[in-house]
Amino acid sequence: MFVHKDRKSLFRQFLAGMYDAVVITDPNGHIIEINPRAVEHFGYESDEVVDKPISFYIPGLTAAVVQRVRNGLKDDRHMVIDAGGKRKDGGRIACEVMVSVVDLANPGDLVFTIRNVEKRRNAMNVYRAKANAFHAAPCGLCICDAEGRVRENNAAFRGLFSLADDDAARRQTFAGLLGDGAMAREFVSALAGETVSARTSTANGDVLQVRLSPNNHGRHNYGVVCSFLKV
Repeated sequence: MFVHKDRKSLFRQFLAGMYDAVVITDPNGHIIEINPRAVEHFGYESDEVVDKPISFYIPGLTAAVVQRVRNGLKDDRHMVIDAGGKRKDGGRIACEVMVSVVDLANPGDLVFTIRNVEKRRNAMNVYRAKANAFHAAPCGLCICDAEGRVRENNAAFRGLFSLADDDAARRQTFAGLLGDGAMAREFVSALAGETVSARTSTANGDVLQVRLSPNNHGRHNYGVVCSFLKV
């Protein structure tokens, strides 16, 4: 049997189920309501923040900034801001804040939906560091897809195979660069999940130590990671 619930109860259930922290303020940016995720993100209980300015959570969102945001929302339904949040324990978190307008307690109340992007930014920083290491490595490196087409490569790789630039490298295939049958078999073994090493020669007679590893995610192999060292 359906039991009718008042709007405030339904609204709070809705807030409680949201993945992001949600902070509702009056038109001037003073906190009216928060959801449980905001408690997790920032460490403050609801009764510690009611009537505090939103800058209590996000120091950059001063009263003047909130006013500019409100003016900007006259033409748009929402606005997204990159900001830094401050936790109760003094820690800082990187946040993506979406601001929108809702008529709740007052016409023009503001909803701040706050997503903690710390993990995403840290992951991106690690990714950039690995990409920089890939391109700066002294040995030749390339990543081939399952058909052997070169998808990524570094400067040392292009130098070993006398390739003018990245575009020229991406037009190559593993078989075209190292055409002997033994290397083709090693590539198939790496694609099947093995890590293999072998020696081979380039067209200009350079001897290379080649190491091939599967480029996998979980149980699926997307191609082969290849390293080449001149010996």
